[in-house]
Amino acid sequence: MDNKTSFKPYVPAERITPEITVTSVIMGILLSVIFGAANAYLGLRVGMTVSASIPAAVIAMGVIRVVMRKNSILESNMVQTIGSAGESLAAGAIFTMPALYLWYHEGVMEKPSLITITIIALIGGLLGVFFMIPLRNALIVREHGILPYPEGQACAEVMLAGEKGGANASTVFAGMGFAALFKFIIDGLKAVPGEIAVTFKKLYPSSIGTQIYPAVMSVGYICGPKISSYMFAGGVLSWMVLIPIIVLFGADMVMYPSTDASIGEIFAAEGAYGIWGSYIRYIGAGALAAGGIISLIKSLPLIVRTFRDAVKSIFAKNEGAGSLRTDKDINMAVVIGMIVILTIIVWLVPAVPVSPLGAIIVVVFGFFFATVSSRMVGIVGSSNNPVSGMAIATLLISTLVLKFTGMNGADGMKAAIAIGSIICIVAAIAGDTSQDLKTGYLLGATPWKQQIGEVVGVVAAAFAIGFTLNLLDTAWTFGSEEIAAPQATLMKMVIEGIMGGKLPWGLILIGVLIAVVVEILKLPVLPVAIGIYLPVHLNACIMVGGIIRFFFDRIKNEEKREKATNKGILFSSGMIAGEGLVGILLAAFAVLDLDKKIDISGFINLPEWALSIGSIVLFGLIITTLLIFSLSKGSKKD
Repeated sequence: MDNKTSFKPYVPAERITPEITVTSVIMGILLSVIFGAANAYLGLRVGMTVSASIPAAVIAMGVIRVVMRKNSILESNMVQTIGSAGESLAAGAIFTMPALYLWYHEGVMEKPSLITITIIALIGGLLGVFFMIPLRNALIVREHGILPYPEGQACAEVMLAGEKGGANASTVFAGMGFAALFKFIIDGLKAVPGEIAVTFKKLYPSSIGTQIYPAVMSVGYICGPKISSYMFAGGVLSWMVLIPIIVLFGADMVMYPSTDASIGEIFAAEGAYGIWGSYIRYIGAGALAAGGIISLIKSLPLIVRTFRDAVKSIFAKNEGAGSLRTDKDINMAVVIGMIVILTIIVWLVPAVPVSPLGAIIVVVFGFFFATVSSRMVGIVGSSNNPVSGMAIATLLISTLVLKFTGMNGADGMKAAIAIGSIICIVAAIAGDTSQDLKTGYLLGATPWKQQIGEVVGVVAAAFAIGFTLNLLDTAWTFGSEEIAAPQATLMKMVIEGIMGGKLPWGLILIGVLIAVVVEILKLPVLPVAIGIYLPVHLNACIMVGGIIRFFFDRIKNEEKREKATNKGILFSSGMIAGEGLVGILLAAFAVLDLDKKIDISGFINLPEWALSIGSIVLFGLIITTLLIFSLSKGSKKD
């Protein structure tokens, strides 16, 4: 079926309008860095990121159409194309590269340099873009009407609703402002605790409560009630079932990985968080690994079919090539040349500790998973794309290959995580690029210009991600309560297990079997596994956002329901960005030793119950702002 002949984009191919301009490039770079840093912070805290395409599109429409009085939809599209690359690169990077910092803190290897982080991110991002370019005609043009690309279509619809851009942009900015204020009060001034909790020590040793952070609640709202409830269920299982069992039946035991204190002593000194840090994290990591592999296995038929069809389409008659503006990609000779150059860089640059064999693994797996990712996001959307499963599969194979070829110890571990990082970023960027090109195809953008925009966004985000990771680790240390880095911890455990390092395999296998049971019950494994890994207090805050979304989804008037839900998503996206940016700012304060100078907790001489009331009141205000900005123009009845 030739879908190209029957489809007419919003901006006809014959019409030339501004796309790559000084305004679009500068705005795009700013949003790439902002959303990249914010999503890095969010992902290291809660183990997942959110798409930046729609918020970036809304901000672009608001600034270009309303503030600058320009009517240029393709210029706005270029802003979101560049801006969304930062979020995707951050997602790929934080799932893997913090493992290098974790090994540094354990004394296994030196601290990763900014050059190493930047080059790995840059190679992965650029390969993701260049691997996707030959697939555009096959997936975007030839299969238009077959592959829906849900986020790409949604972003195009937002762009087409340009007359609402000003109001929607103000909603995003309001979310950023309120979240920045709330985050500064909680973690900057430390006026109230960031967590409300009730701890039981004797009869039923456990703890339950909630955090009060706007970004965490926003994740729940964006993900919706189902995903939020699965994560909360995982948290309840680990904190209200597994922790009490461990403490009640093993109080007098000294169990590995703890070597100098019994379970009872750990609980007495550190409470439920101590048991979580010593034991539950390994169970959660086992569940996460099993969940990633299960999702990959379930997708195997689709993956094989996807790769076969995409490769066939590349070598088929190039129906998308032509003289029209909307048909032109970056020259294929340039694309192939860049892939060759990047492969040589992977092999030769000392900052990337990969052998020629490792470079070949990167190219082979990179192209395979880029192809899979590009097509799968067209079918199931970016949120359901099993990037972590692809990364785990890559790590398993590459670590085994490196071990059998003699690369053991710290060098082998470093090489394995470098390969895994590049592949993870390739898959994330390829998926983002395909969604952006779908948006551009619907709007009538020029493909080669969008592809250049993706490269610009990748380069900007790659240079920013190293500083972001270094700053966050220096301020709080990866693996801590503030930034648990769950996915990277999992990747670290996978490599250590294969390389022969000591791991509490019993705990990990418990997590694996829990994941199998969840799969048998036909529940989504990964959200439950993330819930098991993360503290229940964080999951409870996500659940609050999910509950708010649950009631929004049940507004009877369809028009008002859609309007309220969408405004809530935009406000929540703004809150995630706002809190993330203040999180980065507070990390800088901690590094510069300025955090103590703004800390007023020492002047607030109140009992714990009074401080908890203050936290409840502030959390109520956070919820109220979301309700007000989402329902501001709804009727009283709704």
